[in-house]
Amino acid sequence: MMLDIKDIYKWCSIPYDQLMTHPERKVPLRIVPDAKALGEIMARDFIDEIKLANAEGRTFKAIVPCGPTEWYKPFEIMVNSERVSLKNVVVFHMDENLDWEGKLLHKDDPSNFRTFMERNFYNCIDSELQVPVENRHFLTPYNLKEISDMIANTEIDYTLGGWGQDGHIAFNQAIRNPYSHVTIDDIRNSTAHILENNPDTVIALSQRNFGAAWQFVPPKSITLGVKECMKAKKIRVYSATGAWKQTALRIALFSDVTPEYPMTLLQEHPDALITATVETARHPFSENPDWKFRGVNA
Repeated sequence: MMLDIKDIYKWCSIPYDQLMTHPERKVPLRIVPDAKALGEIMARDFIDEIKLANAEGRTFKAIVPCGPTEWYKPFEIMVNSERVSLKNVVVFHMDENLDWEGKLLHKDDPSNFRTFMERNFYNCIDSELQVPVENRHFLTPYNLKEISDMIANTEIDYTLGGWGQDGHIAFNQAIRNPYSHVTIDDIRNSTAHILENNPDTVIALSQRNFGAAWQFVPPKSITLGVKECMKAKKIRVYSATGAWKQTALRIALFSDVTPEYPMTLLQEHPDALITATVETARHPFSENPDWKFRGVNA
């Protein structure tokens, strides 16, 4: 059953400065001023968890995305300047882009997540502090069962991520194929899989990265499932993307769980936190109360 647009309008009409204290909010929320602040907070949150694990002498296992991009430089600076050892960190990479045949992209393709992460997450860290190569687990079409089994058989400390324009976590997009009925339980229990990217995902990524040249956006992806991402003891999701994420944020905060917006499942996790910039927390409906929509407020 699809969400009622009257509910969507109501949630999106709440002023952003009332979101953190709203009595109907279902997921903890933190609002930061801008993308720079978000990147620094995202890096600091992650590093503090690693430091705690190091102090306790334990391995730190995390599911890590390719993005949001704002946190990589602060992470590099903090790790190197504070001499934070990543030797006991195990990383499960959240997702990867694929070509139309479901094969890996060329290593120099700008949408190749592994290449990006090697350049911006691993190789910029001083060699004596880096995550060991054997602790870096990249998801591919050829090892998805192996990665799923590894995650199923271990504890995950932390899932780091963002969310998509349709509230997808990793690449767990809302399934809109009319011949494939996917329930919220299906999404809740999903594990690593390959999927066709939704048209709105392709358009959103093309506008953000390629000047709306959608022809260059990979049509498929491989992703860890929601079950695997939600297994972590802590889940932290962040966005500084603004308009594309505004409605998904409101639905995550106020809607019941729904397969239309998979991130509503964050409501079921005991330690999830959403962090958004002011721009992402704002919504045009809340700032234009004189707008009239047929069937909503007319």
